[in-house]
Amino acid sequence: GPCKGLRIMVVEDNKANSTFLNRFLSKQGADLYNAENGQQALQLLENTRIDIILMDIQMPVMDGREATKRIRSGQSGINPSTLPIIAVSAYAMKHEQEHILAGGMDGFVAKPVQTHELLSAISIAVNK
Repeated sequence: GPCKGLRIMVVEDNKANSTFLNRFLSKQGADLYNAENGQQALQLLENTRIDIILMDIQMPVMDGREATKRIRSGQSGINPSTLPIIAVSAYAMKHEQEHILAGGMDGFVAKPVQTHELLSAISIAVNK
């Protein structure tokens, strides 16, 4: 599949969403890593090489915006601060998307996730 060999981290606190993304992306050939909030994501990045992050925006403990800010400021362990990050969010309004992208994300996929949109966003982000 188009995700063959990609190391994808899914940062999502909703079990159903997380399960759906994991099932779909593993069928596409991706290696998956999971975190339930931004803090767990940052811990995982300390010594795990990741190619791309799918970042939920609203999460307990540390939300997606804060986690992205920290990754962009260099708190991403062995990964570069330019690590591709795609926002996955129910915030679908245009101005909200722009606000999220302005926060350092490389792409935006609205919930409920359409698989073709997700694949397209991943492909664009990793080939930047």
